[in-house]
Amino acid sequence: MSKYIVTIGLEVHAQLTTQSKMFCACPREFGAEPNTHTCPTCLGLPGALPVLNEAAIEKTILTGMMLGCETPPIVKWDRKNYFYPDMPKNYQITQFDLPLCIGGGVPLYDLAYPKDAQKSIVNPGKVVKLTRIHLEEDVAKSTHHDKFTTIDFNRAGTPLMEIVSDPDIDSAEEAFAYLTSLRQILIYGGVSDADMEKGNLRCDVNISLRPEGQQELGAKIELKNLNSMSAVRRAIKYETERQTEALDRGEKLIQSTRRWDDDRAETTLMRTKEDAHDYRYLPDPDLIPLRTEGIVARMRPQVPELPHEKRARFEKDYGCSAYDAGVLASEKELAAWYEAAVGADTKVPAKKIANWVINDLLGVLNERSLSITECSVQPAGLSELVASIESGNISNNQAKEVFAEMFESGKPAAEIIKAKGFEQVSDTGALEAIVDQILAANPEKVAEVKGGNEKAMNWFTGQAMKASQGKANPKIVTEIVRKKVLG
Repeated sequence: MSKYIVTIGLEVHAQLTTQSKMFCACPREFGAEPNTHTCPTCLGLPGALPVLNEAAIEKTILTGMMLGCETPPIVKWDRKNYFYPDMPKNYQITQFDLPLCIGGGVPLYDLAYPKDAQKSIVNPGKVVKLTRIHLEEDVAKSTHHDKFTTIDFNRAGTPLMEIVSDPDIDSAEEAFAYLTSLRQILIYGGVSDADMEKGNLRCDVNISLRPEGQQELGAKIELKNLNSMSAVRRAIKYETERQTEALDRGEKLIQSTRRWDDDRAETTLMRTKEDAHDYRYLPDPDLIPLRTEGIVARMRPQVPELPHEKRARFEKDYGCSAYDAGVLASEKELAAWYEAAVGADTKVPAKKIANWVINDLLGVLNERSLSITECSVQPAGLSELVASIESGNISNNQAKEVFAEMFESGKPAAEIIKAKGFEQVSDTGALEAIVDQILAANPEKVAEVKGGNEKAMNWFTGQAMKASQGKANPKIVTEIVRKKVLG
């Protein structure tokens, strides 16, 4: 067991889904031709003045509401001074001492942990405390080539939330769960696409180690260039081991920033870390402070049902297990798809639709690397299929075959059932005739049923299914056998 306490905090940058940039009217669009969405303001040209994006402020306050934050009555914007090629005006417009959101927390969902850690969660139900959420402008995108660097200013000025956690995370697994849970909530609220591959969700990790019994945190080491959730987990594990070995050798760790190299799976020193005073924060003279009371009142009714709230409702209203409800609520689109299937036919048990979604539909989608929005089977189509099973029109095994063809062809269940000749015989007169023949030919089995052998009852049902080439309704057959043999 380690003799050091690991303390982790995360700084998550999430681009907001606004139509335009933070301080100008340039469109916010991913994948456009480089440097085609620019203007004097986002290029940092002298004399260009910023104008606040109201939608970005609304989405940030909505995010705070979803995470239980408080919004101060007055907020302001500040200049964070530093020179870098992707910020040509030599300062970034951000928020320092009066951010839009303060406090709050991110609940860690059980299924948000890595799969190999879900059975050994140390602190189930944990909520990671937040320090603040502030709103700022993103910088341009630098692409480093062998001998030169290119800069795309399309990203410069994009509204960017920085969500800062307290040093409240204890392990790489909790950091992974934090990012996954936060991403779910941001998508539920429609405030960010939260796609790390597209760069609209980025994360820096602050990690420190201190000896057991020491209250003061150790030196803060910041990790950058983390482009996936798995990279965050691996980087934390590597850095924990590196710092542990350094402390064991008697080295003194200093506050610094390190770069994660995903190919080599190691961190390397970038620079010693600046403190806040090094950035020479000052209020931005081009942007006046903002009163938030009206925006807060306007956004409060916009707070959506969150994943943990939806999960609880699925358990209560639909009879789903905790695990099934967690899976169904883990993605906004999947939850909506499931509820559409349940609503398509209220007579079909919601629990059985959940079983089909989790065990069959998601299995095929995962196998083919498809999302629920790319599914060829519509919610009403799955509801129709489950209804056919419940009515006894087809067997469960036949339904599997029908579902496979539904997924491939997009045809409705009824059409496939008819084409395959799967309709089950439910005519009691025809089924009684079949049962009478089997009973007459097997008196010894009849005696077993009368003697209390329930398995022999199933044997008769199986024989009737064979005689009808699988078309007999097994429920009705069993009822007929029971009535004729046991009275």
